[in-house]
Amino acid sequence: MSLDITKLTIKSAAEGLRKKDFSACELAESYLERIEERNPERNAYLEIFEDVRAQAEAAQKTIDSGAAPLLAGIPLAMKDNILIKGRRASSASKILEGYTAAYDSTAAKKLKEAGAVFLGRTNMDEFAMGSSTENSAFGVVTNPHDVSRVSGGSSGGSAAVVADSMALASLGSDTGGSIRQPASFCGVVGLKPTYGRVSRYGLMAMASSLDQIGPFAKTVSDAELIFDAIKGADSMDSTTLPQGAFSARPLKEKMRIGIPEGLLDIPGLDGDVRANFEASVAKLKAQGHEIVDVPLPYLKYSLAVYYVIVPAEVSSNLARFDGVKYGLHKDGANLIEDYFLTRGEGFGPEARRRILLGTYVLSSGYYDAYYNKAVAVRRLIEKDFAQAFEAVDAIVTPTTPSPAFKIGEKANDPMAMYLADIFTVPANVGGICGISLPSGEAVRDGKNLPLGFQILAGAGREDILFALGKKFLGEE
Repeated sequence: MSLDITKLTIKSAAEGLRKKDFSACELAESYLERIEERNPERNAYLEIFEDVRAQAEAAQKTIDSGAAPLLAGIPLAMKDNILIKGRRASSASKILEGYTAAYDSTAAKKLKEAGAVFLGRTNMDEFAMGSSTENSAFGVVTNPHDVSRVSGGSSGGSAAVVADSMALASLGSDTGGSIRQPASFCGVVGLKPTYGRVSRYGLMAMASSLDQIGPFAKTVSDAELIFDAIKGADSMDSTTLPQGAFSARPLKEKMRIGIPEGLLDIPGLDGDVRANFEASVAKLKAQGHEIVDVPLPYLKYSLAVYYVIVPAEVSSNLARFDGVKYGLHKDGANLIEDYFLTRGEGFGPEARRRILLGTYVLSSGYYDAYYNKAVAVRRLIEKDFAQAFEAVDAIVTPTTPSPAFKIGEKANDPMAMYLADIFTVPANVGGICGISLPSGEAVRDGKNLPLGFQILAGAGREDILFALGKKFLGEE
């Protein structure tokens, strides 16, 4: 049968499966056909799993039993840095050439238990370092709305497959906006959960104190379903926290929403993004929410703090890739030359840049001047957010300072690329949660490019994001 998967959501697909409008196998087949048609131009998938049909058959048996979870039979995609036992995982890097995961990440394990069907692994910036997927060892992901533009990063593949209906939903990871920024560029919903709400066990570490797994989906309701399936404390990850660790204040019908003071004075803010943000704020106001300015004096240092802490943690986390235990190996004249050759050929330019920067800021004589100072300012940013969320229920910003940019436009200017994360980085530095919602379009070169509206809430208050997001998008 022919299914119009472009109009499906997780909720409508689950309803169709249970009503026997179509089977899990027919649903999976429809996505495989779409992938075969669209992925060659998109380059969003690095691999389609050979056992998709077998997974769908197993899910159908669970559905037929009458006791299937809502995600049973739902076709999902996984970012290439989230481990699935027995499947290749490269983090889009040559240094992990041929590596096969020996165990399931907690997120993958929970989705397997829910009966989800894994379609394949998605393209990304190498080890999640980037904002455009141009740092992938396997080529850039093109934007579904304009193939001359990037899909964002680092989870560009995971955003593109949902936007282009090559998966019903997907998982990505967000270290400084790597879910929300590509969600904005591709016109889908992207959730960055509170640090500690979703286990990082089985997520290849880039910056361990900032990384967080989260979903891409077509609707806020779908993102909430995926989040509910993967969240929770995990004995394999000591940084996870139970629900009881967060505020239990009741959800309000009409909320107090803050706009950071001086937000729209940021240099380089695109005019269409500014206008779209103002229209989005007006929409919230029309829905009965109170809009106020909120002081966040240390917020302006978020990007600087981020780009000290991230390289420092990168240099530590990527030290394990030495060509000895797994992945790429190059023979030199001796052991140290083995290391040099393997790491020099295995890592791309951005990975090498961040390893060098991180080693520098952690070195004797510079540790106090850079790393320790960044950690101290990080605490001030966390305090800013804590105080702000005593006065307001949520904070709103644009997700990105511009629509999706052209492929190659920022490739040779790392600083310009880093500034693409200016609105998303603070949530990671502060350990809070955020969501990007599709909120409008900007016309560039005759193409309609999506724009995103970001809502931030305090630690553990994803419920606020879901409530505001559903109403904003008219889902209830």
